[in-house]
Amino acid sequence: MTKIKTTRLFGLPLAIAAAGLAIALPAQAQARDHSHHAPAWQLTPARNAEIRQDVVSLRNAIDRAAARRTISQREAAGLRSEARAIQQTHQRYARDGLSRAEVRTLQDRVNRVRVALRMERRDWDGHRG
Repeated sequence: MTKIKTTRLFGLPLAIAAAGLAIALPAQAQARDHSHHAPAWQLTPARNAEIRQDVVSLRNAIDRAAARRTISQREAAGLRSEARAIQQTHQRYARDGLSRAEVRTLQDRVNRVRVALRMERRDWDGHRG
């Protein structure tokens, strides 16, 4: 094989691959840097949607449990009240954009109400607590 044919066979694909990496790596590094230090207001839409969906799903779970009579109406009212308080806190936090700490606080509260719902389903006493 001549030197020119060898260069064409191996050099051209290597040059194309190198050019692709040269373009992709800086773009990837740049995107990672921006997402890591983005202000709260830039990350809020996804967080808002996630928290909103968690509260809606929690309220639906409470309503289903009450409809199936696995919890009493009194227990359901207390859990609904807690879910409403989470929703109000979320609205207050979301005005300025959600910080990571606020998202964590809201997620923790949603999870506590989910656990309380699970416990109420299992106790069969009809009373909160």
